[in-house]
Amino acid sequence: MIFTPDETRRYARHLVLKGMGGPGQQALKAAKVLVVGAGGLGSPVIAYLTAAGIGTLGIVDNDTVSLSNLQRQVLHTVGGIGSGKVQSAANFAAALNPHVTVTSHAVRFEPDNATGLIADYDLVIDGTDNFATRLSIATACEAAGKPLISGAVSMYDGQLTVFLPDGPRFADLYPASPDDADLPSCEATGVLGPLTGIIGTLMAMEAIKLITGIGTPLVGRLLMYDGRDARFTELTY
Repeated sequence: MIFTPDETRRYARHLVLKGMGGPGQQALKAAKVLVVGAGGLGSPVIAYLTAAGIGTLGIVDNDTVSLSNLQRQVLHTVGGIGSGKVQSAANFAAALNPHVTVTSHAVRFEPDNATGLIADYDLVIDGTDNFATRLSIATACEAAGKPLISGAVSMYDGQLTVFLPDGPRFADLYPASPDDADLPSCEATGVLGPLTGIIGTLMAMEAIKLITGIGTPLVGRLLMYDGRDARFTELTY
């Protein structure tokens, strides 16, 4: 896979990076990644994967941009209020890196369309904000043998982990499925804006690691972040 002169300059810091280099950047260019959710977590994921040179980036979201999103969903702007988040995110990605192919899926991720949505992608990243959708994504990825990066935030705290086809399953981490009505919502409890950036950026990092084979992914490990005390804690499952 040959890089254009523009790509060579654009990815120069990757190309000279030991462990990444040309092979790593080529792996990124060949990768097809699906991001479910273009909100607080999806924003930094989409931004950093676009900047890194992912070949194909799929974005799933059926929501529209509202003023209350702008405190943390940094892909979107005042000018985009009322427009679809998928289109807003695609516009951001196109302006940042024209070498990335963006595929828009302006639909809600549900069990009925899950198989079709993930079929053409190598890796799925879950940036959604409710348990039912997260369960649907994990179930579809398990059935299709697709790697999944999952993150979540609430108030001042966040967490992320990685599920691989041959690793611990979603049910090992969440043996019981809570009702979303019993869980605190972002609208009710709030979330500190930079928290989504911290967790979302770590999710993008895990994606790049999986694609390039760099480092050790968070498989069977739940990384938790306490924003108030600036502490990371890790649990195994």
